[in-house]
Amino acid sequence: MVARVSTVAFLGVEVVEVDVQVQISPGLPAFSVVGLPDKAVAESRERVKSALHAIGLGLPAKRIVVNLAPADLLKEGSHFDLPIALGLLAAMEVLPAGEIAEYVALGELALDGRIAKAAGVLPAAIHASALDKGLICPASQGGEAAWAEGIEVLAPETLLALVNHFKGTQVLRPPDPAAQSLAGGGPDLMDIKGQETAKRALEIAAAGSHNLLMMGPPGSGKSMLAARLAGLLPPLAPAEALEVSMIHSVAGTLEEGKLLRRRPFRDPHHSASLPALVGGGLRARPGEISLAHLGVLFLDELPEFNRNALESLRQPLETGQVAIARANAHVSYPARFQLVAAMNPCRCGHLDDPAQACSRAPRCARDYQSKISGPLFDRIDLTVEVPALSAADLTLPPPAEGSEAVAARVAAARARQTKRYAEAAEAGTVEKPPRHNAEADGQLLESVAAPDGPGRELLTQAAERLSLSARGYHRVLRVARTLADLDGETSVQRPHIAEALSYRRMVPGR
Repeated sequence: MVARVSTVAFLGVEVVEVDVQVQISPGLPAFSVVGLPDKAVAESRERVKSALHAIGLGLPAKRIVVNLAPADLLKEGSHFDLPIALGLLAAMEVLPAGEIAEYVALGELALDGRIAKAAGVLPAAIHASALDKGLICPASQGGEAAWAEGIEVLAPETLLALVNHFKGTQVLRPPDPAAQSLAGGGPDLMDIKGQETAKRALEIAAAGSHNLLMMGPPGSGKSMLAARLAGLLPPLAPAEALEVSMIHSVAGTLEEGKLLRRRPFRDPHHSASLPALVGGGLRARPGEISLAHLGVLFLDELPEFNRNALESLRQPLETGQVAIARANAHVSYPARFQLVAAMNPCRCGHLDDPAQACSRAPRCARDYQSKISGPLFDRIDLTVEVPALSAADLTLPPPAEGSEAVAARVAAARARQTKRYAEAAEAGTVEKPPRHNAEADGQLLESVAAPDGPGRELLTQAAERLSLSARGYHRVLRVARTLADLDGETSVQRPHIAEALSYRRMVPGR
């Protein structure tokens, strides 16, 4: 007899069905796991044996073979523990094999029989729903799995509780969907005195999801401004929350199995390696740019990052997706993130301060800023200087307008964008409507967001004088469209183009 249990493997956020086949046959006692398992899967033998012993069961003194099919697919992770254990229990006729076959199972087993959390429960639940099967997962992640519609979710604390459920001596209560709370605001813009130009740029970036670079001396408030961007962004829409949560589920970073509702804000240290930033490693895990999908990736001290890591951002910034190719894996992850970066104008940070500037200026600034390539700068929509504050500025009273008022304007601007692009999709102008202006391509902008006559003339003249690339031209047009949305205007006018161009100025020292 061969007992079968369904589980899953992951190729990026793509789910691949895995058939766990367990056979107990006469022969010398042995316990083999085949089907291209990695080290964590091979070690499941010891965890499964100990977990079964903890509930009072021992393996028969026979030959046990566990096959993970398809055999040519690499099996990674500890979530194969639970399906292997269930397959053994079905082969030993402790549990009914027919009922077990109606579920997809995943979870790591502790030596005392507890079921520990595993990565990928949410995409596994959606996969089980597509197969019209139930899902067995750890209790701590039942709220995550419950978001998949139309499936039965069993979320036991221990292996014994699961056995008792199938034997009818205990009933497992279906878990309720769990979601991240939106209560409790983060840092407020009212904490920042002065820096009105930078605040304006932050509002524009939030309204259109534009990439932003802030340059200024140490202590001018660049990191504080970036930290307050998350409070200006609207919460994730239901479909977006599911999309983002699937990535975090695969990465194993969902807190308490709760669906994300706030937009991610990722701020890796400048020592982060290329695989940590874009994804990869031995198991081709999602990197920071994928964990920031539909949210913000904040890179402080931008020139201090590894240059190869920064250059690897260029393609995802355009396509919204990253492909990780390795000798043993080729996976893709979504990476539609908003880049917000901060940097000093030079290594010492005091380029424009005559009292503190080093003797190597302006060469110091030129060498420091040359660490960032021109193509990467070309992908940044807004560049703003954040000057140092004087002692008099610090004694000023708090500003009257905080994050709540700015967030309301941002939400209104984004609502106008959603309506405009939805109408364009209905009219057949675009197949898939973009979420916001930053995602709109040049052709769509020209059709639904073309500037008026004076605005077109100014943009054409500026493109020639500033030698804007085609990418730069359309990025100016996107920012201008966002400015018009903030003003509630249906057309892009000359003042909008002028302000958008002011943020497109050449970076000093280049």
